[in-house]
Amino acid sequence: MKHPIDGIEAFIQIAELGSFNKAAEKLHVTQTGLTRRIQRLEAHVGLKLIDRTTRTVALTSIGREFMPEAQRMVDAVDRSFERLKTMSRFSTGDITIASVPSLMYGRLPRILRSYATRHPSNRVEILDRTSTLVIEAVRRRQAEFGLHVQPPNQPDLHNEVLVRDPFVVYCRNDHPLAGRPAIAWADLAGHDLITLGGSSGNRLLMEAQLSRSGIEVKTRFVVEYFSSAIGLASEGLGIAILVASLVENLRPDLAQIPLVDPIVDRPVSLIRRRGETLTPAAQALYNLIVRDLGPL
Repeated sequence: MKHPIDGIEAFIQIAELGSFNKAAEKLHVTQTGLTRRIQRLEAHVGLKLIDRTTRTVALTSIGREFMPEAQRMVDAVDRSFERLKTMSRFSTGDITIASVPSLMYGRLPRILRSYATRHPSNRVEILDRTSTLVIEAVRRRQAEFGLHVQPPNQPDLHNEVLVRDPFVVYCRNDHPLAGRPAIAWADLAGHDLITLGGSSGNRLLMEAQLSRSGIEVKTRFVVEYFSSAIGLASEGLGIAILVASLVENLRPDLAQIPLVDPIVDRPVSLIRRRGETLTPAAQALYNLIVRDLGPL
């Protein structure tokens, strides 16, 4: 049921000022308009709240009892509007986003540090998911937006490609391929590879290109996480084929070498529900990611 909040405000002003005329002036309405507000309020509650004669205005006993509750209601509405204005003005609020783990290991933390500096009171929950589950988290409203590496192909989602992230080789500095300025995919033949298991989109792209290059995958280790692949490569246990954005501050014992002939990359995209407005806090982070998650 719709409550006549304007009538409650009119009731409070009349009670505090003791005059319909003064209350009308403060609320910037005519006395007729003010009287109608009170009449609607009294009709809504089914009780007389104000006794008015040609000379006096006084609250009824019910009106006096209602006065503290009316003030609390108006104060609550005022606080709610102030909170919304603060959210709009300063982009405050808690948010949840979803991201593929590779971006959390690489470049996204730097962006989150900048966001935390600008919005120190905001709490960010990050759902580490595969690309497919990132899409599902956004569609099911578990996250306001997500970062993923696969095209969603859903008409209800907006997909914004930010950058195409190329594949590179990570290997120890003493590996035979370490001194090259670039490595062709065909040059990987005969070398031990460290590959990603599970449903990794990166693994599918890598294996597809190895197959096109006529290379039989010689895998000694299969891991689930990018950090595990880097750790094994640093021990000289094989070559890790990962994306360039994973390691910005490369370990001194590792070389990062571009893969060419052909250059293979993955799209890094932001995904959000089409036609829905993000909260100010989420929009502020979304804008930072669009600005900063660009080409290396």
